[in-house]
Amino acid sequence: MGNGPDGWLPVRMKLRILGLDEAGRGCVLGPLVVGGFLYEHEGAEPLLACQLPLRAAGADDSKALSARRRTSVRAGLAQLGSAHTRSIPPARIDEGNLNALEVDAFLDIVRQTNPDHVFLDAPVNPRGIPKLQADLVRRSGVRGWTIEPKADATWPVVGAASIFAKVLRDEAIEALNAEYAGVGGVGSGYPSDPVTRAWLLGFINRSEPLPTCVRTRWGTLDVLRQGSLFP
Repeated sequence: MGNGPDGWLPVRMKLRILGLDEAGRGCVLGPLVVGGFLYEHEGAEPLLACQLPLRAAGADDSKALSARRRTSVRAGLAQLGSAHTRSIPPARIDEGNLNALEVDAFLDIVRQTNPDHVFLDAPVNPRGIPKLQADLVRRSGVRGWTIEPKADATWPVVGAASIFAKVLRDEAIEALNAEYAGVGGVGSGYPSDPVTRAWLLGFINRSEPLPTCVRTRWGTLDVLRQGSLFP
């Protein structure tokens, strides 16, 4: 005799859910960081409802949180699941294809964590999602994938992954700003940041080799070189 309403035992299942996201894809400086967050849930709730403890802990799109809040939330999330990150340095980005490197990092985390279902913040145009999903299913062996734009805001497990990726990426940029504090720092590393652009232009104007933290194939550098030649 069980403890269900008709004497049956309610089905309980343990589900391993993985969220994936990245930070620093569009930057001209520093690494691309891919983050994964593995959350295990025992129960029969729908996929969104079972992630509510992560939302309660603050999991959200990392860009919507302040740097201090991200660090605070990360500490709480670390008690609820396990984080897995991959940092892709500028040299590898220069030598390879950014999309392929990112997908390889996603798959590396999937193989390490062996999830039942993966949630991914879409790194491609929505029209490219079906092709990407088919490739990921084939290469990972995991059949359950949910790939959506802005998944970091919709699915807490992806928000958790984005927070771990963003904090690690921020730490790398903070280290660069400390290293180059004597010349005003490097800024955020994004091409639109005037501090970043001024820092890069200094090397170009002085005809000095660019530091290894720079993604030298980025079009930003061509624009700055052209501006330097034809002010």
